[in-house]
This record gives sequence, C-alpha cells and structure tokens, in this order.
Amino acid sequence: MTKSKKDTVSVPALSGEQSLNRYLAEIKKFPLLTPEQEYMLAKRYQEHEDPDAAAQLVTSHLRLVAKLAMGYRGYGLPVSDLISEGNVGLMQGVKKFDPDRGFRLATYAMWWIKASMQEFILRSWSLVKMGTTAAQKKLFFNLRRMKKNLDAYEDSDLHPDDVAKIATDLGVPEQEVINMNRRMMMGGDASLNVTMRGDEEGSGQWQDWLTDDRPLQDETVAEAEESALRHEMLVEAMDSLNDRERHILAERRLTENPQTLEELSQVYDVSRERIRQIEVRAFEKLQKAMQRIADEKLLPVPQPAG
Repeated sequence: MTKSKKDTVSVPALSGEQSLNRYLAEIKKFPLLTPEQEYMLAKRYQEHEDPDAAAQLVTSHLRLVAKLAMGYRGYGLPVSDLISEGNVGLMQGVKKFDPDRGFRLATYAMWWIKASMQEFILRSWSLVKMGTTAAQKKLFFNLRRMKKNLDAYEDSDLHPDDVAKIATDLGVPEQEVINMNRRMMMGGDASLNVTMRGDEEGSGQWQDWLTDDRPLQDETVAEAEESALRHEMLVEAMDSLNDRERHILAERRLTENPQTLEELSQVYDVSRERIRQIEVRAFEKLQKAMQRIADEKLLPVPQPAG
C-alpha cells in the first residue's frame, strides 16, 4: 500500500485466497521486536517520519493481524480480505502510536486492527442485513460466542430460554436476538475443509492453519496490556461520577451478581424508578467519559459493558 514517499510501507502481496498460503508463510519470516527495538523504531517514525522504521513496526505485527482475522472467519468473508483490512488498521495504529505512553504497540494497534475488520464486516453484511445502532453492533459481534457458550446449535433457531439470557446479558429486546440469529444463519459460514487453492492437490485445507491454538507471543502481551488499559480507562472514567452514581452503576452493571432496583431503592430510600434513572444517567456519563479518554489517547472508542 503506497501513500506519500514518507508514509510508504510495503507488505507481502495478498491478492486472493490462492495466495493466502504463501502470504502466511512469508509473514512468519519477519522477526518480532524487543521492547527496546520497538521503542527506538517508534521514536524514529514519530520524530522523523522514517519509512524504514514504520515498515519494521508494521511487518513485525503482521502475524498478529492474521491471528485476529482468523477470529472473524465465522462471518463468511474471505480471510484474505479481513487480513487486508486489518493491515490498514495496523498502519493507522503505527501512524498514531506514541511510545512514551508506556504500553506496547501490539496493545495499541490491536484496537485499530479490530475496528478496521469490524467495520469491513458490517459494510459487507450491508444495512439490510445489519443495523447501525450500537446495540445491534454489540449483538452482531457477540451472538456467536454466546451461542457457543450456551451450547446452542449454530444453524437453528434459539431456545426461548437462550434468547432470554442473551437479551438480558446484552441489554437488547428478545425479538432483536431472534431476528439477528436468523439473519446470521442466512449469511452462512465458510467451510474449514475447503482446500486453499480450489481443487488443486496438496494445497492444504483451511483447518490446517488452525491446528495450533496457542496464542502468539505479541498477542498474549497485547491482550494482557489491553485488559490493563481498559481497566485503567474505566477507573478514570468512573471518577466522572458522584458517589451515589458510582455505587449504583457498580452494583447494577459491574458485578457478577447485580443488585435489584428494589434492593438499591431501600438503600437510598427512593423509588425503584429513581434508581433506574440514576443508573441510566450514570451509564451515559460513563460512555461520554470513555469517549473523551479514548480521544485523548487517540484510540478507537471502547464500549463499556452495558
């Protein structure tokens, strides 16, 4: 992908499913960076827009993009397209990365990679299949995982009990869960037994690339740091709430066994409706605070649990 001379970053060619086998082999040749190497390269790019530094930062994280793309393969889209979109997100992450903030590039870039892939998936499913509200997006990207946790059949309607649980956990109407499940069933999945190069013998199957479930070293570090970063942002955002709002929101949404409106109404000697209003207002304030913090850190906006 070529922009201006300063921003040029070359990555191995990926022009379709037939080249994916070769691409995955090629990106394994790029070495991972130590924290010290990564920091020095990031500073070189930040201060001098050094294209060679940017290229090393990008290529050392191409395996992370491919690994994340495999996690979205169930949406029926070519993995090669997901990787291409993820690489665009990676380049954006490299461009905006500030090494002096104290966390690794993989942690920061993961946000951009996932955001780029998710936007591509939503565009590909179209507005007819997929709505545009935050709740619908949240349902779309969590439904498969929740069905798997409930041992629900992938290609059939959900049991009413499963519908109710998913709707409650995600805070969406039950009918939206039913509708989304049926839309996603129509979308279909790509078979993992399909050969990489059509009918060509010896080309291998998709599942051959998925036999090793061990996380990459940089992915493990990134996920740990991302979790810590999310926690840090949440703690900072919670400071925007007063004591009552913070307590009610925590007891309603941030615990494994949330208290009921009735229980909290007795604590504060107000009506259940008043507790509900405070909870909603506190959650809205928390979202705005998370937006502000994400903007300050130049991150795609994280969604607090809701």
